[in-house]
Amino acid sequence: MSAPRLEIDLKKIHHNARTLVERLAVHGISVTGITKATLGSPEVAKTLLEAGVSTLGDSRIKNIERMRNAGVSAPITLIRSPMLSQIEQVVIRADISFNTELDVINALSSAAQKMGRTHGIVLMVELGDLREGIMPEDVESIVRKTLELPHIEFKGIGTNLACRSGVSPDAKNMGELSALADSVDKTFNLTMDIISGGNSGNLEWALNGDMSGAGIGRINNLRLGESILLALDPLNREPIDGLHTDAITLIAEVIESKVKPSQPWGDIAQTAFGTPSPITDQGDISQVMLALGEQDTDPEGLTPPPDIEILGASSDHLILNTGDNRPSIGDEIELQLNYSALVRAMTSPFVDRVIT
Repeated sequence: MSAPRLEIDLKKIHHNARTLVERLAVHGISVTGITKATLGSPEVAKTLLEAGVSTLGDSRIKNIERMRNAGVSAPITLIRSPMLSQIEQVVIRADISFNTELDVINALSSAAQKMGRTHGIVLMVELGDLREGIMPEDVESIVRKTLELPHIEFKGIGTNLACRSGVSPDAKNMGELSALADSVDKTFNLTMDIISGGNSGNLEWALNGDMSGAGIGRINNLRLGESILLALDPLNREPIDGLHTDAITLIAEVIESKVKPSQPWGDIAQTAFGTPSPITDQGDISQVMLALGEQDTDPEGLTPPPDIEILGASSDHLILNTGDNRPSIGDEIELQLNYSALVRAMTSPFVDRVIT
């Protein structure tokens, strides 16, 4: 089998998704399964749907097109604000899109009208992480203008935290979103379908509750990707109890195995990727090189097997200290991934994907 490759276990992904769907259902929260880290894999999408997610979500229209072309007919949300250059594709392929700009919503309305379609809109609200979002004081004005547009169905509001700036979901910001939902519904005599509280970073808040006793309020949907695929909590990268952390594994092949000094020699300048990290002198070590590098994944997001240490990486090589072991040329080593490593490995044309 070729290497490097990602081995994707659909049974473990199904288990992770089903477990989280069931845990959140107790709190009245549905799950949108996010497929972007798998490049809109139809196999993964169908597995998520079989596990009980209510809808799918992706940030790239090409990924949504891939799923549609493979026969995925379930509702799909474009979870990044549409580009004006892709408005027609968005209306054709996505049922709903997340939005923050009236110019974009107007364009979606015009395109939907020409095609005789109706497109759903969720307005994203800025609650502190400083990624996308309408400022809370401007939301009602944008809702009013959105409701006036033909062939647009206003579906609800949402927010995103724990992403750009690492702001954690908590009773205060989730309470603010719930209060805003109440205000919008009252002002416009609505009952919004979707109050999307955020991503996998919301799990601790949603499942463990807040100590103030405020509960989850109006939040009725979360968008889960990392927690399903990797079983990690994005707030601390700790494993989520009861889930498989090895649903996706990166396999790389040994292309050099030698005993070498642990310390470089000669005048030290910058490496291919900047300033080198300090190196501890360990004497001679069993140094192994894998055919995997910065061009394929994020080396800092990889976890090797026990007793193996990642020493560094270049564009095309990952260098390991294998301790008392001396792998042979052609041997394969399994590596676990964090979200950054997964996204880059999945995107690399040099990393194969094997789905089981």
